[in-house]
Amino acid sequence: MLKKYFILCLLTAFTQLTVWSQTNFYAVDSLREIRISFYASDWDYQLDSFYVIGDNDRILADIEIDGDYYDSVGVRYKGFSSVSVNRIKNPFNIKLDYIIDGQDHKGVDKLKLSNVIQDPSFIREVLTYEIAADYLPSAKANYANLYINDTLWGLYTNVQAVNKDFLNDHFGNKYNPFFKCNPENLNVSPGGENANLSDTHGTDSTDYYPYYDMKSDYGWEALYHLIDTLNNHADSIEKVLNVDRTLWMHALNYTLINFDSYIGYGQNYYVYKDETGQFNPILWDLNMSFGSFRLTDASSIYFNGFDISQAQNMDPLTHHNQISIAPRPLLRNLFLSERNRKMYLAHIRTIVQEHFANQDYYIRGQYLQNLIDSSVQNDTNKFYTYSDFTTNLTNQVALVTGDCPGITQLMDARTTYLSNYTGYSGEPIISNITHSPQNFNLGDDVWITADIADASEALLTFRFGQNMAFKKIAMFDDGNHNDGLANDGLFGAKISNTANTIDYYLYADNDSAGVFSPVRAAYEFYSLQSQLQVGDVVINEVMSNNISAVTDNSGKYEDWIELYNTTNSPASTAGLFLTDTLDLLHKWELPNYLIPAGGYAIVWADEDGGQGDLHANFKLSNFGEQLILTNTDSVVIDSITYLPQADDIAFARSPNGSGPFIMQVPTFKANNDFINAVQEDVEKVKIYPNPFKDVLLLNSKQQVEVRDILGQLIFSAESTNRISTSNWGSGIYFISLKDKKQTLKVIKIQ
Repeated sequence: MLKKYFILCLLTAFTQLTVWSQTNFYAVDSLREIRISFYASDWDYQLDSFYVIGDNDRILADIEIDGDYYDSVGVRYKGFSSVSVNRIKNPFNIKLDYIIDGQDHKGVDKLKLSNVIQDPSFIREVLTYEIAADYLPSAKANYANLYINDTLWGLYTNVQAVNKDFLNDHFGNKYNPFFKCNPENLNVSPGGENANLSDTHGTDSTDYYPYYDMKSDYGWEALYHLIDTLNNHADSIEKVLNVDRTLWMHALNYTLINFDSYIGYGQNYYVYKDETGQFNPILWDLNMSFGSFRLTDASSIYFNGFDISQAQNMDPLTHHNQISIAPRPLLRNLFLSERNRKMYLAHIRTIVQEHFANQDYYIRGQYLQNLIDSSVQNDTNKFYTYSDFTTNLTNQVALVTGDCPGITQLMDARTTYLSNYTGYSGEPIISNITHSPQNFNLGDDVWITADIADASEALLTFRFGQNMAFKKIAMFDDGNHNDGLANDGLFGAKISNTANTIDYYLYADNDSAGVFSPVRAAYEFYSLQSQLQVGDVVINEVMSNNISAVTDNSGKYEDWIELYNTTNSPASTAGLFLTDTLDLLHKWELPNYLIPAGGYAIVWADEDGGQGDLHANFKLSNFGEQLILTNTDSVVIDSITYLPQADDIAFARSPNGSGPFIMQVPTFKANNDFINAVQEDVEKVKIYPNPFKDVLLLNSKQQVEVRDILGQLIFSAESTNRISTSNWGSGIYFISLKDKKQTLKVIKIQ
């Protein structure tokens, strides 16, 4: 997956290409080897029984992943139609930290192994996820040879779980409303609602419990607000929904004929509410893409299924041009807008041109089949013959459920059909995108101009950092917007009161078609950046002796440095460096990370860049030393000298962001001033034992809230004198006594 950033520095402008690579565990160039050893000899009977009664409980096993051993993992089946008590090769959901808290493999704590049913080619799921990753946040997928009790069970696809780790990677947050859009019982009858975001189930959020699976701690009201807005308040849709990302999802599903999705029976996707307040759709369960599944409520024409020829020539606006049997507001209500339809078709054109018209998908398909060829031959539990496997990339294969089209058989014809579809071609041409002034400061106005040929209208869409929603403004060719002469093809627009970072993209259309620049917008975009001034970002807190306070993304207690953005606008760390020596001011370059206005960034000083971008190439001394934050020109943005620290004690600014440094309990990624309200010893109200293990006791009943070191609320009660803590991890917690207006610090030990 590639993201493009066009960065403006104070003195010079340059273009930077940032490559976002998959973790090694999901890299497609090699096969994983996974060995499950079940504790129970009747493991298959137990899993079959759980599936029959609808119980999601797990059974225990040990697992070996590429030679690394883990014990006490939890295993259950995954999926719906892909599971059967009469099948040997069923899909598995494996939870590595089921018993052992924090247990993971290369940062992965849940494995999802699909059994490649309904896909003789064995490549549909992996290939589709690869294509999707160019356009929107998508799971990663590769292959694994699975052994059970030392017996080869077969070749599986190994698909990244869409969980809180996924959310944190793609959205920078994992605590907002998050739903899997799959009903408890799939309704395949005409007019079946399922998880289609229609408002026909009722006017209360509780009416929607059977149709959506909440994965977050809260969010039902937010989901119903999305449903209500989508169905009844069309003018406000963009306030609650990332429309462009939704159009990308539809474009992928319709282009690749992935109908086991929203466009089929209204299922197999997630939605997550990001920091902008918008819900984002996330693709899921792509094993039957490329026409392997051909059922839909799109219209009465196709309800009983459609054949391969109909799949090749499927109208990408079927849900707009035909009368749906069941409501599909996420399609129909968005497509009521002519501009949305043009944007959607522009996305389809990009997918077709980048992957299909050039035969890139076929070349990639050959590579994947060559990679797994011997594993397919050795898979004695596969659902198809080896001949079916070698044939299905190009030709159809007969299944029990009907013919499965050859992938090239489907997509070569579909490429021809889509390339000739009204709205596919005739788009404007956008070129020579520029900005002025070349060097800008925080709060300045910036003009964006571009040559746009054959355009009726043009839009500039921008935001001030990733935690803000994109905003659309018109571009003009009237001679009054820094655009030269009127009607000369040069369009201009002004972004007022800029922040440190500006992300933007352009869109233009005419009567025929629309076009984006860059074409993968808004997953790719142009970015302008002013250079930070002294004091804009400061070193706010340091912990050089982190014994048990807080763990990094791999579960290790490492040294850390907290940076704080003192400004009222997002600040980028691009072009900044951290060092612990004056002799080497550019010792470690920070990645391009956006710190929200008044927000924080944590740099782990652990000499382990393989764990992620925010892991520095040096460690901190327990005896104290100097830390320096500089820019590309070696200008010192901030510097401190920290003192020796006791175990689990931080060196922090007080007041937050501006004051002198003091020793205190860490306030990891939070306001340092919070700790000033914490009282270690309170008369009358006592909390014991401290440190504690499985339970906390109070000498009187109190209204209580408990937060972890990240400030997340983990427990509350109106009146209690006993708190069960068995499911808490070790570390520091803050107990607020609401009646006493006091906060106490406690420490959990193992």
